[in-house]
Amino acid sequence: MESKSTYLAKLLQSCIASKALSSGKVLHARILRVGLFSDTFLSNNLVQLYSSCGDIVSAHQVFAKMPQRNIFSWNAILAAYCKNRNLQDACCLFLEMPERNTISLNTMISTMLRAGYERQALETYDLIMLQGCGRKNHGVAIKLGLDGNIYVVNALLSMYAKCGLSGDVIRVFDDIDEPNEVTFTTMMGGLAQMNQVKEALEMFRLMLQKGVHVDSVSLSSILGVCAKGGFDEKDIGLCNQSHGKQVHTLSIKLGLEGDIHLSNSKLDIYSKIGDMDSAEKVFANVSRHSVVSWNVMIAGYGNKCNSEKAVEYLQRMQCCGYEPDDVTYINMLAACVKSGDVKTGRDIFDSMPCPSLSSWNAILSAYSQNADHEEALKMFRKMQFQYQLPDRTTLAVFLSSSAELGLLEAGKQVHAASQKFGFYEDEYVSSGLINVYSKCGKMECSKNGCQVHAQIIKDGYEDDIFVGSSLIEMYCKCGNVDQARYFFDIMPSKNTVTWNEMIHGYAQNGYGDEAVSLYKDMITSGEKPDDITFVAVLTGCSHSALIDEGVEIFNSIQQRFGVVPKSDHYTCIIDCLGRAGRFQEVEVILDTMPCKDDPVVWEVVLSSCRIHTNLSLAKRAAEELFRLDPLNSASYVLLANISFPIWRLLFQLMCTSGGSGSSKLALQAASCPINSNVHLWQLQKMKHTNFQVHVYDEVKGTDSWDLKIWEKGN
Repeated sequence: MESKSTYLAKLLQSCIASKALSSGKVLHARILRVGLFSDTFLSNNLVQLYSSCGDIVSAHQVFAKMPQRNIFSWNAILAAYCKNRNLQDACCLFLEMPERNTISLNTMISTMLRAGYERQALETYDLIMLQGCGRKNHGVAIKLGLDGNIYVVNALLSMYAKCGLSGDVIRVFDDIDEPNEVTFTTMMGGLAQMNQVKEALEMFRLMLQKGVHVDSVSLSSILGVCAKGGFDEKDIGLCNQSHGKQVHTLSIKLGLEGDIHLSNSKLDIYSKIGDMDSAEKVFANVSRHSVVSWNVMIAGYGNKCNSEKAVEYLQRMQCCGYEPDDVTYINMLAACVKSGDVKTGRDIFDSMPCPSLSSWNAILSAYSQNADHEEALKMFRKMQFQYQLPDRTTLAVFLSSSAELGLLEAGKQVHAASQKFGFYEDEYVSSGLINVYSKCGKMECSKNGCQVHAQIIKDGYEDDIFVGSSLIEMYCKCGNVDQARYFFDIMPSKNTVTWNEMIHGYAQNGYGDEAVSLYKDMITSGEKPDDITFVAVLTGCSHSALIDEGVEIFNSIQQRFGVVPKSDHYTCIIDCLGRAGRFQEVEVILDTMPCKDDPVVWEVVLSSCRIHTNLSLAKRAAEELFRLDPLNSASYVLLANISFPIWRLLFQLMCTSGGSGSSKLALQAASCPINSNVHLWQLQKMKHTNFQVHVYDEVKGTDSWDLKIWEKGN
């Protein structure tokens, strides 16, 4: 008779195979209840269960609480990190494993290679070799009695820090009797490299407390720690910003302000927090710059979306005799992308003697992000002619532009190329392929999308939120809402984008009740809705005549969630009320909304007036449309569909005169009772680009309108 442990393990294996997370949690509770929490075999299975279902937090909790671990335990949690593409933690975990086997190494390296991280895979392999040699050298140093030598110890600290072995780093440091400035600098840099920013700052405080000599290298190192967090002010804590400014002050007191490396570190932190005025002062006080100095300033202004200043620094850099490197050009292209200055970006790209792959990707992204998708595809073809092989970023950008242009065949070609270049298993390329098939919205595209979906499952990317959201969009665009919902329900984790795609899918396919229900589920789950969420659910209310629900949701945008409604939200609620003929409420919104100059809002009003023949509100909407955009053909199309002849006549005249160039036909004056023929009209030739249009009552209390078009200035 099999033991209770074996029986529970079999049940867990069944849950792992079917990804039954809920059933697995029940079994986990049962294991704890019967006192088998210390069973290593069962714990290993629990780690696998949570890993297969994408719950990496629970997997780590089980692993951390295991009283005894074996090689299978370490391999299970390592596989969990790799499966969820948490490569940095996976690498640290791998290096901390007390023992490894071929499975450990293969899991780590193959995961990196499959994800397209060839360079990181090689670096990991090098680190493994370095760690092995380093531990041997450490042992030799101890045998020779050199473990107390400060120079040897500093070298060991550097080695362990590069390997990410924080435990070994701390142990070696704690054994040092008198650490010097090199020791502290190595510790600060190593801790920062392992993302232990708080500990690195504490190390600097300890250095000052012990009275250890502070030099420019130490200050540069701690400034690098303060700048940790990326190229966004909100990513760098206010505390770190304050520390950075204090270090700047300290450097002035120590007379180190002119040091080039220290100055570059100051420039780096100021540019990252967006304080370009302080960066300018630091830059001006340096007597001799380096290419790094110029690059940091260009990147700083790029992040502030100021391409003009970035170009100015590039020109100054060249005038001072500094040759731009690849980083310079990439920073410049990024600045142009963020500023929307694609023309300048293209000029810079064309001036590059030999563009790198990163530069090609930057210019492709510039065109794609600024909606010039045709030019993005042209640049992709030019890239091919210059024998520059693409990477996953290149293919992802190409697929994005192909999707926006509805170029299904181009997407299929990249689909084939992705297999040729080995990017078929990349989650971003797979997501781009799904996007192409979904944007085309055809059932045959759905079949291709399903093939990509099958490959995603095979490669283990099904639990990726980014990929999952694209799959939901594809199924919804192809009308397969049930399949989209099934996949939505089995996703182990969801974010706002995932919820938005499913709600929007319901709305676009006419399932308003389901869209509202899912929106409520989203709120209950604790996920905070954003602008796109509100547009999606309000669209569902409008398309399914859920008027009261729509009004309630619209009112909650600001009252409950503190979000100021935008033009899209007003458009949705006006469309919702207008379709139902509730024009009094529409007029209240029109009188109070801040977006009165958005023509789309008035087009929606006019469309509702056409449905219910609300002539008085149609008149107001027409006035606003002619004021805002008198040459917009969509307005005239809507007017032509309102059932009285004067609008049809106006529309015909404007369309007839559209191609004549030097002369245009226009209506000088017309008075027309509703639903009757035109009584009086006169035509004369004039350019309609100079027209203003005004609609007014000819005689108050009568059932007629008067429409006049006259030349501006008359």
